[in-house]
Amino acid sequence: MNRKTALLLIHGWLMASALFAQNGVLVFQSDFGLKDGAVSAMKGVAVGVSPTLKIFDLTHDIPAYNIWEAAYRLLQTAPYYPKGTVFVSVCDPGVGTERKSVVLLTESGHYFVTPDNGTLTLIAEKLGIQEVREIDEAVNRLRNSTESYTFHGRDVYAYTGARLAAQVISLAQVGKKLPAEVRKIPYQKPAFEKGVLKGTVPVLDVQYGNVWTNIPKSLFEQLGVKTGGSVRIRIFNKDEKVFDDRVVLVNTFGESKEGDKVAYFNSLLNFSVAINMGNFAGKYNVSSGPDWRVDVSN
Repeated sequence: MNRKTALLLIHGWLMASALFAQNGVLVFQSDFGLKDGAVSAMKGVAVGVSPTLKIFDLTHDIPAYNIWEAAYRLLQTAPYYPKGTVFVSVCDPGVGTERKSVVLLTESGHYFVTPDNGTLTLIAEKLGIQEVREIDEAVNRLRNSTESYTFHGRDVYAYTGARLAAQVISLAQVGKKLPAEVRKIPYQKPAFEKGVLKGTVPVLDVQYGNVWTNIPKSLFEQLGVKTGGSVRIRIFNKDEKVFDDRVVLVNTFGESKEGDKVAYFNSLLNFSVAINMGNFAGKYNVSSGPDWRVDVSN
């Protein structure tokens, strides 16, 4: 290798390092709730690593053990944070088992510290996989915590995430490099087949009971339906049909009367359905997750 080639390689490495450098921002997500001290303990660990970290909460109201919803909330939120942000997501019904603890660096330059149990399904698909490392607990684990088997959120993930965000460690110091893949939860991806839009209900707009789908506006436009027109919506839980009706497409809820069923595009520009000033999910017993399927047609 000549000197010019070596300098180019070093320059490329430095540019890549700068592109994906941690920025001191640490974001926590869990299914712990805020009724006890679990979340505060994780933040205490992080501050103990570096009191200068900027710490934010994504949510701690993931339904207990709901890995799918944890996956979706990460995707809903992470793209709005700058590259270099470190996310710690702990929805871990398999805590203490053989599932891997990993750090994923996406092609967008975001870091995710989490069990590899399906939580990274959507992030890996949408933001891409740059590198995956398995957390070496012999190095990246809170001191004097080895006898604790049920709070890896505090002892492993918060500690490793804080060290990474604060640049106490580099990604290479997390642990051994793994193949560029993560465990994925199967689900119905958005598709347009024989005149029917197909998708899933990834999550509910829980405050209002609106039903969000993963069908993007760009795909919906292939139906040729404009605002003011109606579409037929069928919602299934596995093979059981729970809703089948025509619904008018609107831009805003103000274009309908209170109590009307409406179709609209949510803040992520995905097709959604609601009851104006009502609770669609509650009325029709609709929930969310990979077992739910939506068909939309003329």
